[in-house]
Amino acid sequence: MGRALRRYWVPALLESEVSERDGDPVRIEIMGEKLVAFRDTDGNIGILNEFCCHRGASLSLGRNEDCGLRCIYHGWKFAHDGTVLDTPNVKDPEFKTRFKIKSYPAVAAGGIVWIFMGAPEDKPAFKRYPWMDLPASHLLTTIHFEDCNYVQVTEGLLDTTHLGFLHSDGLSRAGDVQIDYASKVGKMADDLAPELAAEDTEFGFHYAALRKGDSDGSHNVRITSFVAPFTVLNPNGDIATLMVPVNDTTSLFIHVFWDTEKAIGEEPLRSQQLEFVGLTDHHLDSYGISRRTFGTPATAGHHNRFGQDRAAMRAGKTFSGLPGLIEEDVAVVVSSGPIRDRSGERLSSADIGIQRLYRTLLTIAKQVDEGREPTGLGSSVDYGGIVGTSGVVDAGEPWRSLVPGHKKAQPNRKPGVPAE
Repeated sequence: MGRALRRYWVPALLESEVSERDGDPVRIEIMGEKLVAFRDTDGNIGILNEFCCHRGASLSLGRNEDCGLRCIYHGWKFAHDGTVLDTPNVKDPEFKTRFKIKSYPAVAAGGIVWIFMGAPEDKPAFKRYPWMDLPASHLLTTIHFEDCNYVQVTEGLLDTTHLGFLHSDGLSRAGDVQIDYASKVGKMADDLAPELAAEDTEFGFHYAALRKGDSDGSHNVRITSFVAPFTVLNPNGDIATLMVPVNDTTSLFIHVFWDTEKAIGEEPLRSQQLEFVGLTDHHLDSYGISRRTFGTPATAGHHNRFGQDRAAMRAGKTFSGLPGLIEEDVAVVVSSGPIRDRSGERLSSADIGIQRLYRTLLTIAKQVDEGREPTGLGSSVDYGGIVGTSGVVDAGEPWRSLVPGHKKAQPNRKPGVPAE
């Protein structure tokens, strides 16, 4: 699976975390590799092995100056692409030309820095979603971390029925909040056991939750798309969530909210959105899941009961006892352990999205193991046509009519042959 995931462009950190030229380097870890990210004097983003290839000092302590990152131990300096620029304690001027420090290509798009960690000959073209071309004022991105395997985090985003239970407090407040997100999720509590259907696509899979509409036989449909192997496009139509393994037992979680009409990245909409979802800096810091506080005693866990207020639960003031939507999601997925034991699970018809996730991930691992191109990387896959969406379908109308840009998977086709 590690080799399979490295065939894709990986969301690694927010562009805002390295927005300053010659700013402070940032320590990151992706798929078990400890790296350092920085933006040089010319604006290039560098992603290097964290540890200096001389004597292993962390380059997160380094000086970011004059188009390179200089180790403070012996002064060795590295360019954004890993080229060794200077080895001042070595007299031989040719010494620095004999090697490079490990580096990875980086692309900034949609407020996110994406990196490619695979073999250079396998690097695919970087595919763009339409929201990546919106101005920064119409984008809102956040990042946080969770103490469990990334599949556990992804499962929660492919599980429509939990919202009416775990997030019932938030749904009950939706009508009082004047933001689009709240209005779009508020009706989900009306039907706690929707009809579910799923289908493999050339980008991964999509699944639909059908809730009964009016008496005319119509259905309210919410379609979630999983774009292998990191991205879930929410049925609200304006949210992408990206989950990446930091390592086997820690996950990086990026939210992207966008609005083509409203400046959601500016005040007052920015704060209203983050407050309702529970993604303000205060929420993330106090729950111990921000980059600043993750791994500190503040990090939510069994040791502090995930911040759950049992007294408020007994008093009927809250269902979950947890402070917000994001905290609720973190608590339930982390509470089952770093890598959940699935041997005793009893999946049901409510878990179609989760079953499909397992199959999709196993498929891409098998494809790479057999030397084939993994799902979603073919030239025919158009990210511009992939959506999460919701709408109403009339009686007898297929839910797939809401996603005409999605192409069915062709499991037996050879790499390079377009899908139907």
